[in-house]
Amino acid sequence: MGIFDKGVQKTKRSFFEKLSRAVVGKSRVDDDLLDAIEEALVASDMGVDTTLKIIDSLEERVHKDRYVSLDELTGMLREEIGSLLDINGAEEIKPFDFSKTPYVIMVVGVNGVGKTTTIGKLASMLKAQGKKVVLGAADTFRAAAVDQLTIWAERAGVDIVKQAMGADPASVAFDTVKSAVAKGADVVIIDTAGRLHNRIDLMNELTKIRNVMRKVIPDAPHEVLLVLDASTGQNAFQQAKEFARATDITALVVTKLDGTAKGGVVIGIVDQFKVPVKFIGIGEGVDDLKVFDRKEFVDSLFSKEDFNK
Repeated sequence: MGIFDKGVQKTKRSFFEKLSRAVVGKSRVDDDLLDAIEEALVASDMGVDTTLKIIDSLEERVHKDRYVSLDELTGMLREEIGSLLDINGAEEIKPFDFSKTPYVIMVVGVNGVGKTTTIGKLASMLKAQGKKVVLGAADTFRAAAVDQLTIWAERAGVDIVKQAMGADPASVAFDTVKSAVAKGADVVIIDTAGRLHNRIDLMNELTKIRNVMRKVIPDAPHEVLLVLDASTGQNAFQQAKEFARATDITALVVTKLDGTAKGGVVIGIVDQFKVPVKFIGIGEGVDDLKVFDRKEFVDSLFSKEDFNK
């Protein structure tokens, strides 16, 4: 089983069960079949706007010849989904541009999506690549967040900068980048608060963190990763909307993909926010954070095994 097969298994099974039922006995693509496909896409939490975009495109493609086999239809769907995930025309997504040193990554997302765990796994991944990593525990509103990040830092064998609970997050971020520069670190990863009192608080806090880091590294942060939990489905859309208003998100990390049939949310969010997915989480293990490969993801979603189960 490939990396992404595990991540999309539940989504694939749910989607293709609906699709297979829809095409039984059909000899041509009619409105009922398109309605059934629409229902299957919406059920995978792809989102209404993205689903309608796919359905409109399918309608256009089958308009001339109303007879399309299941294989041809899934081929069309595969192409449509692949093109929606391809937002910058690149063959592959390169996670980071390490020509900038230290490379500063700010990680945002609500509590409970696996943000701190993602940072720990990312630190382990980068350390294994020979990078010198420094973590900044700027989620000072939750004692558990600092403790959890400290455990991950120890496990990954990387440095961490932290202050007392309730300390100014921007102060922690400032100290972290300053320390990273002094130590000649390659990468800085800053954890941030998962939820503040309201959107204005969130916006102000993230802006403040960004501004103080720029006193040390003028173009920091180089990356703003938004962590989303795939299993929350449409809530993930709402979270993406909130954080997109609060800061300039450059990429997504989608966690808990293996435990949900709502994997379509990945496609919907990329389509709606025009932000690439760079990593996906497909398990609890330290090695279960994987670089997102658009082609492999689509191939896994449309692979033949489990198709008729």
